[in-house]
Amino acid sequence: MTDDLRRRVGELDWYHTLELAPGVVTPGWFDLRGIVAEVPIPTSLAAARVLDVGTFDGFWAFEMERRGAAEVVAIDVLDPAGWDWPPGSDDAVVREIGRRKAQGAGFLLAKDALGSSVRRLERSVYDLDPSEVGSFDFVYVGSLLLHLRDPIRALERVHDVAHGSVVVVDAVDGLLTAALRGRPAATLDGVGRPWWWKPNVAGLVRMVEVAGFELTGPAKQLRLPAGRGQSRPSPRAALSRAGRSAAWTAWRGDLHAAVPARPR
Repeated sequence: MTDDLRRRVGELDWYHTLELAPGVVTPGWFDLRGIVAEVPIPTSLAAARVLDVGTFDGFWAFEMERRGAAEVVAIDVLDPAGWDWPPGSDDAVVREIGRRKAQGAGFLLAKDALGSSVRRLERSVYDLDPSEVGSFDFVYVGSLLLHLRDPIRALERVHDVAHGSVVVVDAVDGLLTAALRGRPAATLDGVGRPWWWKPNVAGLVRMVEVAGFELTGPAKQLRLPAGRGQSRPSPRAALSRAGRSAAWTAWRGDLHAAVPARPR
């Protein structure tokens, strides 16, 4: 049984590092296990109905289930063709990411191996509707806004279904945060891949606030550690600015901020 699980794990590309059985750990792009305590998710979610937005392989959905949630709903867009791709993006890149995502096969394998009851819906955050999915006591939105053309609209849809607390964790620009600590600002990519707005910490906070939330605590910076599935840049890569940035991120972790909030 363990050998078969290990074989099936090896057939997929993984975004999250998950221990599916003793000695069977997925080679994720990120390994979030060491920072779980840094993310302001309630220690107990007993009797709560919770939502994981942009679940991918399901790390946070399974973690919230482990914390006693009565029901966990996870949403994701399984076909990358439905993501927010900038005009002129290469179709070959879209197909390759689709191959790696494998229609969310990693989530299904993990759910089965863990004996989980998490319910996954194929749905965009833009399409969250309380008349269809109901409302939630707790909502987690992780590493998603960076990939959205309209992060404010996405957070407004989260606001529509949240009647309890919300935690938004997303990538932030460290240089902008240092240079404009109290002033909301963001860089814009939008070239050839679904990477859009990267705010400083004040910018991420403002996104959350203008979508109809109020903070329940201070925003907190954290770094997402690289997993075994994330290749380390070669020494040659350090010759370019982008290569140095990638090497720094792989070594230190991907800079994010966690913003705890509730609907205003």
